[in-house]
Amino acid sequence: MLYYLYEHLHINILQYISVRAGVAFFISFLISVCSMPFFIKWAKARKANQPISKWVESHEAKQSTPTMGGVVFIIATIIASLITVKLTNLYAIAGLITLLGFAFVGMKDDIGKISSGDNLQGLSPKGKMAFLLVISLVVTSILAFATNFPTTLYVPFIKTPILDLGYFAILFWILVLLASSNAVNLTDGLDGLATVPTVIALSTLGIIVYLVGHAILSNYLLLPNIKGVGEVTIIAAALAGGLLGFLWYNAYPAEVFMGDTGSLSIGAFLGYMAILGKSEILLILIGIIFVIETLSVILQVGSYKFRDGKRVFLMAPIHHHFELKGWKETKIIVRFWMIAFLANIIALITLKIR
Repeated sequence: MLYYLYEHLHINILQYISVRAGVAFFISFLISVCSMPFFIKWAKARKANQPISKWVESHEAKQSTPTMGGVVFIIATIIASLITVKLTNLYAIAGLITLLGFAFVGMKDDIGKISSGDNLQGLSPKGKMAFLLVISLVVTSILAFATNFPTTLYVPFIKTPILDLGYFAILFWILVLLASSNAVNLTDGLDGLATVPTVIALSTLGIIVYLVGHAILSNYLLLPNIKGVGEVTIIAAALAGGLLGFLWYNAYPAEVFMGDTGSLSIGAFLGYMAILGKSEILLILIGIIFVIETLSVILQVGSYKFRDGKRVFLMAPIHHHFELKGWKETKIIVRFWMIAFLANIIALITLKIR
């Protein structure tokens, strides 16, 4: 909408992605922070509470906390994006499909868990993965066939692509989307634990995608230049604003959880941003907290299966391990936030060292 004010009324300031990203951020933040109390009241009235793990005693107080708060910040993001984004941009359209598609699957899963009162009674793992796979295929197909998006693979510190994946890029991109969405989903276990690292990662990826879409800056930094991708920075800003509005109520002690509705969608969008920014490998550093949480689960399950029931951690994901060791929830959360911030600073530094 704002872009068309620039086109038809010649309000030149609205042509700039940075300006529209700032507007999108505040629109989404205000919608999220103002709407959340109504959602919390509605969710409590319908007992849409998050099923809580019985293995961590300190979580018993969270039994009555409503979930599916992701619905609010996703809607806020979509509204802000529709107002500020150039809607003929296919990269932006694919980004919105990513958010909505993964949020829909997460909502189906949340509803199943709420109805049964059991964290294990949502969508079946196979059914959930099938839905996510279809959405990922749609998004990656848009990139591959509708936009002529380059299929080259870049790694940090090297200014030229190391190989061209060709059509195998679709499989690689699908893997990135699925891995990123599930990694954030695993991390969302403490108040605000997934929210702040996601905002930090969105900020980093937003900068990278903006630079890749900018002809002069990408050339200066020896980054690939992909025309049109910078528009998605606006959606990233809107999502960051919506998440900060959500954090107002998700900070310890949380009044609402995002649920799979939020965690799957924001994780997938991080993966999508990494793909657009040719930073799929760098995403490991940008999303370091999500990587650590996922690796802790893989190590725990692998150790249990192949070492006769022996465990590496007291409990996985690793944030529960520290809880069982006696760390306060707030200490775990803040320290993980610090690690995420430091890792993202390093990720941004790598852009100059090529």
